[in-house]
Amino acid sequence: MSTGLSLADHITLEMRTDIIGGRLLPGMALIESDLVTAYNASRNTIREALHRLGQEGLTRYVRNKGVVVRRLGVDEVRDLFQVRRTLELQAIATSKPLREYQSDRMLEAIEATELAREREDWRAVGTHSLCFHQHIVGLMRSPLFDEFFTNIVAQMRLVFSAAPDEEHFQAPWLERDRQIHDLLAEGEKVAAQEAMSLYLDDSEQLLLDMLSHPSRH
Repeated sequence: MSTGLSLADHITLEMRTDIIGGRLLPGMALIESDLVTAYNASRNTIREALHRLGQEGLTRYVRNKGVVVRRLGVDEVRDLFQVRRTLELQAIATSKPLREYQSDRMLEAIEATELAREREDWRAVGTHSLCFHQHIVGLMRSPLFDEFFTNIVAQMRLVFSAAPDEEHFQAPWLERDRQIHDLLAEGEKVAAQEAMSLYLDDSEQLLLDMLSHPSRH
């Protein structure tokens, strides 16, 4: 265990990671006794972790059901993309020439996305693509922004999980992630920003359309 983190911190991180990994899905009931076993922690620790996840917007209390993994609606999606534009476009705008280790991290995420697509694991495709965007925000080298964006990624994962056909949603983005990386690697910051801006516009529109007209997808 890393120092400075309580057990509740660790369980919160684990549960958030399970949301990002698509293992805890929107609408899923989080039953304390099951979580005690799954995460090998006391009820008090689980309760504290659930409280924190609620503060992060990842769980909510539903009457007669207890705590459930949150479903996000149109307004939340618009807000998430407002945050993503602010952080990801700013990260590119203020970035210095891409260092080898930064490029390597992005390429690893892209390669993991590609492998997941080959085995048609669409949930993993979405998770690895979000990891690529975490590395974009990481260009700012701000631990506070990194931590904040991890929560945004977890909420995005919940939106993806609501897609009736995740393959239809996830298929187009891999090449566009690669294009953004390549433009950054070539020092084409303005073009990378434009590509990212278009990417976020298109992604938001597709998700909003999906949430507004689920039967079409």
